[in-house]
Amino acid sequence: MDALVAAAEAAADVAGAVIRPFFRAHLPATLKHDRSPVTIADRTAEQAMRAVLAERCPDHGIMGEEFGTDRADARLRWVLDPIDGTRAFITGRPVFGTLIALLDDGVPILGVIDQPVTGERWVGVGGRPTRFRGPFGGAAGTRPCAELAAAELSATSPEMLGPHRPAWDLLAGAVRRVSWGGDCYAYGLLALGQIDVIAEADLKPWDWAALVPVIEGAGGRITDWAGQTLRVDLSEAALRGDSSEVALRAGGDGRVLAVGDPTLLAPAVARLGGR
Repeated sequence: MDALVAAAEAAADVAGAVIRPFFRAHLPATLKHDRSPVTIADRTAEQAMRAVLAERCPDHGIMGEEFGTDRADARLRWVLDPIDGTRAFITGRPVFGTLIALLDDGVPILGVIDQPVTGERWVGVGGRPTRFRGPFGGAAGTRPCAELAAAELSATSPEMLGPHRPAWDLLAGAVRRVSWGGDCYAYGLLALGQIDVIAEADLKPWDWAALVPVIEGAGGRITDWAGQTLRVDLSEAALRGDSSEVALRAGGDGRVLAVGDPTLLAPAVARLGGR
């Protein structure tokens, strides 16, 4: 596992080296089929990560947001999102991140959240405490928060919630305060005990796979809105070997719930279920 962590961190290092010169450089962005933006920084960073992982782990599969799936029949598969939060990136806000996950038969066993501009990095490994480094202070570990009424709730944007907004509003009505924005960076803050609950929709596997070991290794829980374990099921996508709509739907319906204090999971699930 230590060698796999070293490979993940090497991939994060090379992605950061690619991304930093493009930050606040007024990059043009194009729209993908799902209307999300993408830049040359996204694509170049993913290519660099793929090269590092292919050299170090030649038998592993790789699935990335920008370039689909390689070696789709491999049991161990890397899942890459070079810039999670491209809207933040192209508007010069350092609340995006690079996400790197390793799946074992669909289960995330290793995850990295890397913020290449601020120098913050979270590393989560199944069964181990999450590691964090950064220049602004903070330590990995969620905070106690036994009641929703005392909780800080976060989500990236209202638009992502779509038809699930009424259920989300039930949760929002039960918490102390709501904040918007952050993409994967917000999950890093939850792992530092700054945020208590995150509930989001329309996430793809590369948006959440790396978050699972980080949140759980910091003492929190991350599930779908029904409280069920998150798992990537790419069996059909693997046969096709691409990142088509089959792959985009893999891993559930895209609704993700993270809590810092595990006590919050049941009441949050109840609210999101309309109770």
